[in-house]
Amino acid sequence: MVDPKGAIDAHTGVLGLIPGSMGTRSYVVRGKGNPAGLCSAPHGAGRRFSRNEARRRFTAEDLARRMHGIEYRHGEQWVDEIPDAYKDIDVVMADAAGLIEVEHELRQVMNVKGT
Repeated sequence: MVDPKGAIDAHTGVLGLIPGSMGTRSYVVRGKGNPAGLCSAPHGAGRRFSRNEARRRFTAEDLARRMHGIEYRHGEQWVDEIPDAYKDIDVVMADAAGLIEVEHELRQVMNVKGT
C-alpha cells in the first residue's frame, strides 16, 4: 500500500483540485496516470515559510497589498497565510505537467478562513 502524503490521486482520467494560496489561482485537473509519479500529483502550492517565519517576515499591510481585489478577513492573525509564504503555484503546475492536465483555471475572488 502506498500513501502519497501531500498528493492527490492522478490516475488516468481522475479529476482533482490543486489549490494555490489564498490569493492565487487554483486548478481543476485530470490525472494522466503517470506510474513514475505513483499516479499522484501535488495537492497544492505548499509552504515556502513556516507559519512563524511568515509572521516574522510579513505584516498585515503586506497581506492587504497582496490580497488587493480579493475579499478576505483582514488582520494580523491571517499574516501567516500571505500568498508569499507559499510556493509559486505556476512553478508547481509546470513541475506537475507530466502528471496532470489542466481542465480549468480558477481565479480567487473571495477567501474565508475560520474563526
